[in-house]
Amino acid sequence: MDQSNLKPPAGAKHKKKRVGCGDGSGHGTFSTRGCKGQKSRSGRDLRPGFEGGQLPIIKRLPWTRGFTNVAKIQYSLVNVGELKKFDADSEVDVTKLVQSGLIKSAALPVKILGNGELDRALTVKASKFSGAARSKIEAAGGKVEEI
Repeated sequence: MDQSNLKPPAGAKHKKKRVGCGDGSGHGTFSTRGCKGQKSRSGRDLRPGFEGGQLPIIKRLPWTRGFTNVAKIQYSLVNVGELKKFDADSEVDVTKLVQSGLIKSAALPVKILGNGELDRALTVKASKFSGAARSKIEAAGGKVEEI
């Protein structure tokens, strides 16, 4: 074995594509560039995403950017100050909140927030409570029950 006899394996070498060398080259007339137009000319330099001057899709659809959290939970929000509608020592749950008009429907879970003051003892049943709401309800002599 000597270096002068080494050859690459069969199929490893390919002939160079000779573009623009006439009809006899096997790539005749238009030299693999199709017919007329911007992409058939020399010196063409089209950036990725260029759509021929049409408004590009990245500008047409700006609202598709970003992230949407599919696990996010929407709550119906009720402030502690709005619970003054109920009589002292009564039990406040989702159905009573709907009947009083504080929330639109019982479809979403309810969260009680701490905005406002409460001057009566209530037993409040809801899905979640903020820390301030919990302390205000208990300070007024009421009970908090998470469901």
